Amino acid sequence: MTRGIYVSAMTNGSGKSLISLGLADMLHRHADRVGFFRPIVEGDDPAADPMVGLMQRAFKLPDSRARGGLTRAEARALLVTGDRAEIDARCVAIYSGIAAECDVVIVEGTDLSGNDAAVEFDLNARLANNLGAMVLAVVSAKDMSVDEAADAVDVARRELDAAKVSLLAMMVNRAADDAVTAISEHVRPGRSGRPVYVIPELTEISQPTVSEVSAALGARQIAGNSNLERDVVSVRVAAMNVGNFLHLLTDGALVIVPGDRADVLVATLASSFSPEFPVPSGMILTGGLAPDPNILALLAQAPFPVFALDDDTYTAARRVSEVRGEIASGLRRKAAAALGAWSRRVDEKELLERLELPRPVNMTPLRFLHELIQRARSERRHIVLPEGEDLRVLKAAEILHRRDVCDLTILGPEAKVRELATGQGIDLTGLTLVDPSTSELREEFAVEYARLRAHKNVSLEQARERMLEGAYFGTMMVQLGKVDGMVSGAAHTTANTIRPALEFVKTKDGVKIVSSVFLMLLQDRVLVYGDCAVNPDPNDEQLADIAIASAETAAQFGVEPRVAMLSYSTGESGSGGAVDEVRRATELVRQQRPDLAVEGPIQYDAAVDASVAASKLPGSSVAGQATVFIFPDLNTGNNTYKAVQQSAGAVAVGPILQGLRKPVNDLSRGCTVEDIVNTVAITAVQAQQPAAS
Repeated sequence: MTRGIYVSAMTNGSGKSLISLGLADMLHRHADRVGFFRPIVEGDDPAADPMVGLMQRAFKLPDSRARGGLTRAEARALLVTGDRAEIDARCVAIYSGIAAECDVVIVEGTDLSGNDAAVEFDLNARLANNLGAMVLAVVSAKDMSVDEAADAVDVARRELDAAKVSLLAMMVNRAADDAVTAISEHVRPGRSGRPVYVIPELTEISQPTVSEVSAALGARQIAGNSNLERDVVSVRVAAMNVGNFLHLLTDGALVIVPGDRADVLVATLASSFSPEFPVPSGMILTGGLAPDPNILALLAQAPFPVFALDDDTYTAARRVSEVRGEIASGLRRKAAAALGAWSRRVDEKELLERLELPRPVNMTPLRFLHELIQRARSERRHIVLPEGEDLRVLKAAEILHRRDVCDLTILGPEAKVRELATGQGIDLTGLTLVDPSTSELREEFAVEYARLRAHKNVSLEQARERMLEGAYFGTMMVQLGKVDGMVSGAAHTTANTIRPALEFVKTKDGVKIVSSVFLMLLQDRVLVYGDCAVNPDPNDEQLADIAIASAETAAQFGVEPRVAMLSYSTGESGSGGAVDEVRRATELVRQQRPDLAVEGPIQYDAAVDASVAASKLPGSSVAGQATVFIFPDLNTGNNTYKAVQQSAGAVAVGPILQGLRKPVNDLSRGCTVEDIVNTVAITAVQAQQPAAS
């Protein structure tokens, strides 16, 4: 039977969308099919509701499993005519259609507002009961004292009890940072004795972006950078002379200024180009006043967007102050902040106990990636990113920090890194920046490098020069335990990433070579492919080494290793140099790891297809159900993983380096921000294993 969870606001401005998003993220790791339903939407088109769209994108939900119901105008009209039954009937019909395809459905109710608050509470309670859904009630602690927040929870419980709803959990949202602990201690337990979770107000969400402000005001962009994802940290109205105004200007400020104030326009632009002065998030020119054409030409080069608005300055400032950031805007950085807060404040294991969900059958790509993030944050590790001057790296670092995945150190010239981040509206708060050229660690690292490479006649001066390179400096941080792992390669070759690790991190005891795997995320399972990125033509001993390392990597990421040593022949049907080499490698694996299920030589079809396996290798514990595939050479492996990726729609995560004493991973120079996030999470998981001797 499908479980329904009705997320219901108990106060205005509850921020319940954060709860819906965190709940969806949790459920996607513990249920096969999750749905989302908003019975009442704010806009004119239920299919275009922003929160429905966010859920569809974030969790790859089809239209049939993420839908809106009625518009607020439609619901209000039916309430006015006293036809509440029609609202119920239409919502139940849509919910039933979603539930038919799902194991659990999140229903997000309306936000209580204005004079309709009592009516909306009654509407939400009626819908929850008619849908047979348990209620997760959300109380906002915004602008409340500790005692007021605790009292609000008691009031909410009484109201829900009177409405005879089935209460799953109570949560307090938007609490002041310094009041979270006190509220948690003062909230009185309900009949169930279960905890009430308290989540703080997040400026990363409540602060609107330039995109949200410009959309709300209907402002027209006339110049400047096209990146509108910058957070509006503050608002500055230029109603004074330039000297006084620049004194008040701060990073991330939205500047509101009449369009004919050439002095302020030029001064703000000059500030953004100077490393010592702040960079605003954007500029709004008011009064419908067009700047001088020469000034407009200068503003075209602004590293921030410039908008025009017909409103006067006072009206524009008032309207801007009314815009609040929303998770449903779809910006990944806002969603990352929400999920980070959820993970820090909510005990998912305890909450899942209340739901008693059946165990998922399949492992989808989305579930694997969400579980990867959860696994990374379960034992916090510290990762270094040497390529601080790459914009993708900075964007990924911001997301990782907001999602609370791990601690991060970014290498690079600090002034340049901060200038790049500020110019793109990237928040580096909470991240450690280290410049190898000025770091006090450089001398310590150089001495150690010279010692480790003395057999290669490396002098101390040469070592000092080597430590100016990000990959060497970062790898030495890993070697000496300053951090737990490194991810590099977004702007450098694989050799640049691996070479320092081979020079002094070295391989684990008993491991002959460094190799790699890709995690191939198919629609219903995860397969492991090795080696598709490092070793061109491994011999039998190296193939055995790769197989054992790949099996260990598979187990580390929750894949039960059943190893297929691939060849163009299966079993004893073929012979020849290449087949015999795979056969010898298979025997070496069996000798070294008799506990591993391994088969080889075996063709790919016999390894994955049960019917083919029954005819070619009957009785095999691997044939037809292999999870780890070891390719005979790089040419075969690299082409196969790309063919499966493109033809089967698989998500390829990697390459993941294996065999090193400490985790170092390489990125493709064509990597996306998502690739970097996933690789850092993988590295953090690898670092959770005891360090190899």
